[in-house]
Amino acid sequence: MNGLRTVLVCLVIACATSVSPLVSPAAAVTPSWSALPVPAAAAPVTVSDLADRGPGEVWATGYEHAADGPRPMLYRWDGTAWSRDTTFPGAGEPGRLGEVQFVGEEVWIFHNRAGEGEILRRSAGGWSAVPLPQTLWTYQDFTAVPGAAWVVGEDATGLKVLHYDGSGWTTQSTPDGVLFLMGITARTANDVWAWADTSTGTTVLRWDGTAWRDAKVSLPPNSNVHTILLEPSGRVTIGGSQYTDGVARTYLMARNGHAWRTTYPPLGDSSTGAMVRGPDGALWLPVRSDRAFQSKYARVDGPRTTFSYGPERTNAIDVTPRALVKAGLSLLSLGTVEIYGSKPNLMSERLGG
Repeated sequence: MNGLRTVLVCLVIACATSVSPLVSPAAAVTPSWSALPVPAAAAPVTVSDLADRGPGEVWATGYEHAADGPRPMLYRWDGTAWSRDTTFPGAGEPGRLGEVQFVGEEVWIFHNRAGEGEILRRSAGGWSAVPLPQTLWTYQDFTAVPGAAWVVGEDATGLKVLHYDGSGWTTQSTPDGVLFLMGITARTANDVWAWADTSTGTTVLRWDGTAWRDAKVSLPPNSNVHTILLEPSGRVTIGGSQYTDGVARTYLMARNGHAWRTTYPPLGDSSTGAMVRGPDGALWLPVRSDRAFQSKYARVDGPRTTFSYGPERTNAIDVTPRALVKAGLSLLSLGTVEIYGSKPNLMSERLGG
């Protein structure tokens, strides 16, 4: 009798073990990256920026290479597929599209139109353009929020910070010693951050609605800044590279309140220029892949860094995501893929969805 009881107990345990993976929460499928079709452009192509208003509206900018030089390139994701937009002013002329921003109900895009700078604006009534007050040698960066926009660059006299208040342009001055503004980003019209090359190294500046001032951020020694991520919560994250004996390593600085915390996640010398806050609350960025036929992404969540790969691409010799954006509960990337025997063309990937 005891022997029969033992056999029955063993059978129950065996059945429970074989069934439990089917109902265990741990068996849930982890989202993976998938490839999305993108209408091809004239290779080689360059991706500039991505911006989203939600899962059903994402805009991507860049430029392709025609026989007579670069041509602006604009794509839209509608939640289902990528399509190309050629209805904006200057779409068929030489030029480049740069940063794209959502400003209220409008889309604003910086347009280098054969050397002349302008801001493209798309509203319910269609496209319009706001020309810059002067031509610059270099258009370094652009940012816009409700009530204000900035374009930074250089002309024959040096650094220029052009400010648009909705009705006209003014030129703003920067603190002494600032040689060049490498990037700019804004949370509101009175909360704008920029990273600058100065006579003493890289410096973070901040516009408070009255003047540009040194933000008093103690960057790591011998470092530069790739990006500043401003979030509605007030959180600020700075990403860049620090150089030690000629070797670069990525650093992140985060501020909640008034205290800064610096970390060095295991990202090598990856650029943080495409870094975004993902739908899971972690930081995501594309990194240099160790597989020629797959892209690679890093997820930084506090002290933990993990990596994931995009889908395998047949005959690919270089897969490079250039821009990343949160679209609802998904992450979208846009970049280039070089297939053996051809020039780099567009590729897109999605995590989740």
